[in-house]
Amino acid sequence: MRAIIRKELADAFNSMRFMILFLLVLAISALALYSAYQGIRGSGTGGFLFLRLYTTPPPNENEFTYFFDYVNFIPLIFIPLVGILLGFDAINKERASGTLSRIMSQPVYRDSVINSKFLANIFLLAVMMAASILLIGGYGLRMIGIPPSGEEIMRLLIYFIGIMIYGTFWIGLAMLFSVVFRNLATSIIFSLVLWLLFSFGIYFIARNMNDVSILNYSPNWLFGQASSMVLYPVVRTLGTLTTEQVAYMIVNPLSLCQSLMVLWPYMVGLISISAVFFATSYIVFMKQEIRAT
Repeated sequence: MRAIIRKELADAFNSMRFMILFLLVLAISALALYSAYQGIRGSGTGGFLFLRLYTTPPPNENEFTYFFDYVNFIPLIFIPLVGILLGFDAINKERASGTLSRIMSQPVYRDSVINSKFLANIFLLAVMMAASILLIGGYGLRMIGIPPSGEEIMRLLIYFIGIMIYGTFWIGLAMLFSVVFRNLATSIIFSLVLWLLFSFGIYFIARNMNDVSILNYSPNWLFGQASSMVLYPVVRTLGTLTTEQVAYMIVNPLSLCQSLMVLWPYMVGLISISAVFFATSYIVFMKQEIRAT
C-alpha cells in the first residue's frame, strides 16, 4: 500500500490540478488575512486576538473581501470543492485508462488500491489546509504583533482536525461516485448536486418544514456548529435560548474543555456521516468486477 500511496502523491504533486488548487488556497488565505486585518483595525483589540485573524470579517460588508471571510468561505465552498476535485476521478479514471486492470493483475490487494487513494487525497488536503492556516497565522502575527496563547494554538489544532474530518466526508462522497459511475462527468455532476443540496437545499427544506433537526443530516451545518465552538470561545451554547436564559448568562468565554464538551456531539455526527460514505464506496469497489478493456 505504501508504494501506491507514494505513486499517488507523486502524480498529484506533479499535476496541474494540485498546483492550481494550492495557488487558489494561498490566494484565498491572503484575501482572508487582509479582510480580518481590516476588521480587527476597525473593531479594536480584545480577547483571543490571534483567533480573530480567522474569524473577523471586514468592517464594510460591501467590500469584495467580505466574500472571502475565512471561517465561512472555507467550509461552505472551498473544502467541498477541493474534496470533490480530489476524489471524483479516483477510480473511474484508472478504469477508463485501463490501468486499474493492470494494477489488479499484480500481487496487490484490492482494498489497498482504494485505501491508498483515499489516504493520499486526505494527505493532499492536509497539506493545503495546513499551509493556509500557517500562512494566516505567520503573517497575521507580524501584523498584530501579539503571539498566540497556548489555548489559541490548541483551538487551531482542533479546528484543523475538524477540517480534515469534514474534508474526509467530501473525498469519500466523491470517491463513491467515482466507484459507482464509469463516466467522469457523471461522477462530478452527482457530487456537485449533493454539495448544493447539503450546502443550500437542506436549509430551505428545514425552514419550510419548520424542523431544525433536519440540519443534523448536513455535514456543512455540523462542521459549522463545531467550528463556531472552537474559534469563538465567547459562544456559550449552540442551542436555542429563551430571553430569560440569556439574561442570566455570564459574559465569559468558555474554557477549551467546556467548548469540547459542547462540540463533541457534532463531531461524532460528522465522523459517522463520513464513515458511512467511505464504507459504502469501499464495499461497492470490493464487489465490482474489473475487466481489462
